Amino acid sequence: MKVPPAIPTDCDDVTLRVDDKDVRLTNLRKLFWQERAITKGALLQYYADVATVLLPHIRDRAMVMKRYPQGASGEFFFMKRAPSPRPAWIRTCAIDHGSKGTIDFPVIDDRASLLWVINLGCIDLNQWYARCDATNQPDYVHFDLDPGAGVPFDRVRETALVVKEALDAMRIRSFVKTTGSKGLHVSVPIVRGPDQKDVWTFAKAFAEEVGRRYPRLMTTQYRIAKRPAGRVLVDYNQNAWGRTLASIYSVRPRPEASVSTPIGWDELERGVRIEDFTIADVPARVAKLGDLWKPILASRGRFDLGTLL
Repeated sequence: MKVPPAIPTDCDDVTLRVDDKDVRLTNLRKLFWQERAITKGALLQYYADVATVLLPHIRDRAMVMKRYPQGASGEFFFMKRAPSPRPAWIRTCAIDHGSKGTIDFPVIDDRASLLWVINLGCIDLNQWYARCDATNQPDYVHFDLDPGAGVPFDRVRETALVVKEALDAMRIRSFVKTTGSKGLHVSVPIVRGPDQKDVWTFAKAFAEEVGRRYPRLMTTQYRIAKRPAGRVLVDYNQNAWGRTLASIYSVRPRPEASVSTPIGWDELERGVRIEDFTIADVPARVAKLGDLWKPILASRGRFDLGTLL
């Protein structure tokens, strides 16, 4: 296992040798979380520390950049096309966007590429759902469990357990992680083959059926104005083409610098909080428990969605 590079704390700019590549890092002492005195350098160090477990989940996928040049509480903007100039070792993934042409997204294959992207002011990572050799064939389907205004997190936990039970009944293995924001993500590894629209169609049908069974707990009504109060949205639309969600181990631009963290279903049953998993806590958790989502990467045990289509 490669030793994570140490990000300097006593200077603003540095060029580090990372895995045989020179990576220029800038504004290291700039505060990205004013209230917690967390610097951009500390953010970079976090990603360097968790890179071993993070990279297998985002490798060989286009990365949509969400850039926060002024830190977590500042303005942000999305950027798809890999900026130029850029290091020659930054790989790109070309995806046809119809009338908008082909866009070359950056790809994070190694620790050097990861630090280069984070140095652009990215706080969380938002990767494409399919790998670059077949960008319209996802290898997982997921459900974003998003609480409405005033909905307690306990109801999100209850919703996730209901979703798991329904998937279990279909003999579909699922995994859960915190979003690092307000809700939970439930993901199912699938055999590649069905295109994005078919994956979305399955997610929609499943979510609507579960929603019909538990109308007082959850909803699939996407429009906020029509959404019943006090419900958890089972958002299947995040499986639509071009949509992305914060990846596993992503730091989120929230006051507590929370992290989207994989958890065990037993942990969820016992009770967890979003605030339990932060930039300060997750590296030690990973060192102790490893990657709880490692099985989602395996070729065996993936659900063949094609059998239902």
